[in-house]
Amino acid sequence: MNNMVEVAGMIRGWKEAGKTKSEIVILTAKATMGWPYVWGAIGDEDTVERREYYMNRSAIGESDKELIRKRCQQLNGSADSCTGCTYFPGGFHTRMFDCRGFTRWLLAQVGISLQGAGATSQWNDNSNWSEKGEISALPPGNVACVFKHIASTGKMDHTGMHIGNGVIIHCSGEVRTGKTTDKGWTHYAIPKGMDGDVPVWRPTIRRGSTGDDVKYCQEILIGLGYNLGSYGADGKFGAKTEAAVRAFQKANGLGVDGIVGPMTWEKLENVSPQPTTLYTVTVPHLTEAQADALTATYPGASKKAEGE
Repeated sequence: MNNMVEVAGMIRGWKEAGKTKSEIVILTAKATMGWPYVWGAIGDEDTVERREYYMNRSAIGESDKELIRKRCQQLNGSADSCTGCTYFPGGFHTRMFDCRGFTRWLLAQVGISLQGAGATSQWNDNSNWSEKGEISALPPGNVACVFKHIASTGKMDHTGMHIGNGVIIHCSGEVRTGKTTDKGWTHYAIPKGMDGDVPVWRPTIRRGSTGDDVKYCQEILIGLGYNLGSYGADGKFGAKTEAAVRAFQKANGLGVDGIVGPMTWEKLENVSPQPTTLYTVTVPHLTEAQADALTATYPGASKKAEGE
């Protein structure tokens, strides 16, 4: 079983690699297999103190309270520390969820916020969804939340995450797999922000990188007033681009390493360009060769002979 530190590193790596939102949700759901169910929990670190907090909530039933106690070796008196506990792999805790806490936490990892304190309120809040329907109409390739509707109460009794091709990962006792054909699943809903699936972050780029992402970065830097030399936005991450990135990072309170990773991308894409002021500079007594060399240093510059 993975611990919470390992999974956090995995998620960071998937984002830096340019995985899409759907891909990250699927991979994260798989990485948390076996993490425990705790009534009311929404991704808290699985500590004794947080278990006690949920045990003492007034709304919790006795069976759920006993499950929380039974699965904690300190609360049930079988040990005096977390060492050796299933939920303390590698010396770090896992996280804990109830069913709606699990789907909420998964989507939060890709910047999607589900509104609603329970499965029913999540389903009923249409601001959460771009599409809803009966489970029989669920597109097989889509990542979507799935629900179990109880006709007698009119409420959603359980929720999970469809990761494609009829496979569901949900938290019931622990994070586990299921199928859309399992008894009870009745409805699906595709979260807003998951449609038109795009990478959460652009790929990390650095000196030696090439391509459209480099060119896009260079265009932003030029728009912000950074000098990339005569090559401009050519899609090749060279010394001038690295120097500009370092200057940008320093000016914006980022770690200065010349590498455009998630934090630098986020800042680049959210900083307003500086107003552009154009100047005309006259340099007298140059030869034509000298004028050519000077204008080549500044993209967009032009020469004009005296008297023209």
